[in-house]
Amino acid sequence: MKLKQLESVLGDLEQFSNPKVELEQYPTGPHIASRMLYTAENSFGDVSNKVVADFGCGCGTLGAAAALLGADQVIAIDIDSDSLELASENAVDLELDIDFVQCDIRNLEWRVCSVGHVDTVVMNPPFGTRKKGVDMDFLSMALKVASQAVYSLHKTSTREHVKKAALRDFNASSAEVLCELRYDVPQLYKFHKKKEVDIAVDLWRFVPKRNQGRGI
Repeated sequence: MKLKQLESVLGDLEQFSNPKVELEQYPTGPHIASRMLYTAENSFGDVSNKVVADFGCGCGTLGAAAALLGADQVIAIDIDSDSLELASENAVDLELDIDFVQCDIRNLEWRVCSVGHVDTVVMNPPFGTRKKGVDMDFLSMALKVASQAVYSLHKTSTREHVKKAALRDFNASSAEVLCELRYDVPQLYKFHKKKEVDIAVDLWRFVPKRNQGRGI
């Protein structure tokens, strides 16, 4: 599937109708999602014929993109039942086979799932503006679970902090910013004063240390 086609298909997915501010629910737009997964597949071969987990899946955009690009299995995980219902409906509409798991990412390694091995984790974690440090909780768990690579979006303003945490605290063998993107944050909540805000975000590729990934 070509990049433009992937972006077009993702653009038709249903998005949050009543997003929950406490979970920092913001949709991952088709422009960013398509480039994130297309890069993971075409530059690194981290999607097709792989087991891919979408952490904090929300509407299921990243997981859907992985399935469309030929992932062997996709596991979409979210703490919110409403998000999982929406993501499941999107998967059905696209006739995609995706496994959905309701779980707090921080408790994920203790949850018994049918899959014991995950190659690649993709995620657009909360930025941590409502609950400080939650973005690092996601990254820490992703690097424990993935055996091959982790792709994640983080604010560009946190670049040095993210890199230091990944390499020093979470035992990543490498942490690379693949590109800087503009994340369009729509006016979803009452405290938003502007119709739309662009936030600079980094698309990261982290590689866990060999044989560290334990699956879920």
